[in-house]
Amino acid sequence: MLDVKLGREGPEPKAAATVLCLRDAPGGLEILCVERAKASGFLGGAIVFPGGKVDAGDTDEALLARATAAPAARDDFAEPEANAALAVAACRECFEEAGLLFHRGPPQPAETRRALRQALLGGKSFGDVLDSASITLDLAALVPFARWITPVVETRRFDTRFYLARAPGDQDAVHDAHETTMAFWATPKAVLARFDAGECQLFPPTHRSLELLAALRDVDDAFERAAARRLMPICPELVVHRDALGETMALTLPGDLEHSLGELRVEGATRYVLRGQRWVPS
Repeated sequence: MLDVKLGREGPEPKAAATVLCLRDAPGGLEILCVERAKASGFLGGAIVFPGGKVDAGDTDEALLARATAAPAARDDFAEPEANAALAVAACRECFEEAGLLFHRGPPQPAETRRALRQALLGGKSFGDVLDSASITLDLAALVPFARWITPVVETRRFDTRFYLARAPGDQDAVHDAHETTMAFWATPKAVLARFDAGECQLFPPTHRSLELLAALRDVDDAFERAAARRLMPICPELVVHRDALGETMALTLPGDLEHSLGELRVEGATRYVLRGQRWVPS
């Protein structure tokens, strides 16, 4: 559950980015999921998508010179000066946590990608890693999808941009065995079914993303829907109700009667209620 300070505001959220890697499969659209290490201080043990916070190196001019243009920001998805760094962070984190590298040009041999990933995980900058193999990073492969901001009562907060991307067909996803302990492909419906059965942990942004993708046919359909979506930030607000039967906690989304914003910003239920250790849509 959330690590909250009721009645107090947490810190300013840190910029972050995550990638929903998609592929077409015989059983329908599949998405790459990773399991966060249970010892992690943030979302430990949860099923998420590869991602993390923006690092200082993600703004390096030499790195950006070795990358295609980032997808154009629209609505309030990203400020122009931060747009490219967010896309770089999404690509870097996906390579670190899942071993998938979005790049232009001919396929890179698997052994080359493994060596580059090890160098990155060992502390070498992403720019130097790309430069060492003369790789052009393909930021244009990313499609803006959503923006979620951690509730203000949280003690650790992130302003996370969600991107869609078609998974490179010549690469296998492999978890990093540090921040992530498992990587797997599944249809969004299958992951949601596991959550409903109590077999995995999903937090609201992940759950809602899977719900939005569950009804789509293929990757092209997902890209089309993403291009038509509004990308205004979604910041859940915690509400607590106390009565003779006890205490009920809920995370409300914009458009909910108890949220400060009356404008609906994402399809689906407008709140998630805490049931045990799980946030369930309501």
